[in-house]
Amino acid sequence: MNDTLDAKAPQYLSFTIAGTDYGLPILTVKEILQFEETTRVPGTPASIRGVINVRGRGETVASKRTCILVVEALVGGERLVVGVLADAVNEVLDLPASEIEEPPTFGTNVKIDYLTGMGKVGKQFVLLLDADRVLSASEAELTAQAAMAAGAAPVAPGAEVRPG
Repeated sequence: MNDTLDAKAPQYLSFTIAGTDYGLPILTVKEILQFEETTRVPGTPASIRGVINVRGRGETVASKRTCILVVEALVGGERLVVGVLADAVNEVLDLPASEIEEPPTFGTNVKIDYLTGMGKVGKQFVLLLDADRVLSASEAELTAQAAMAAGAAPVAPGAEVRPG
């Protein structure tokens, strides 16, 4: 391919969550934090891993994931910076338009509205996320999707979830 075209190809940060590779436009990712040690807080549910120190402020960690992608997104009409938990950060990908396919209409654990496409990386695909749409989705919608992806029954909004 032409070096000039490759230099102008959009870049995506690829990362893994639950065995699936995703990508976010690199310009939406402000920082990558790695944490290993959390402080357990007595009396918190088993689903809460603990708290971590992020620039002098305690932040709750509700996952065993090891990376936080600090992402800027347009949520509710305003720019917000939020943390996305990931299992691993993989690499920065240069993906020209010729290497991006339309999102699939079936077969993913991600709502199609959250995808901008699928990036071809070797013989694999990376699901390219629309940060604004994913991060502005309602908590109830995301909880239902997570339950479906895990093979569990969806939880009604407002229902109490107790660790098994």
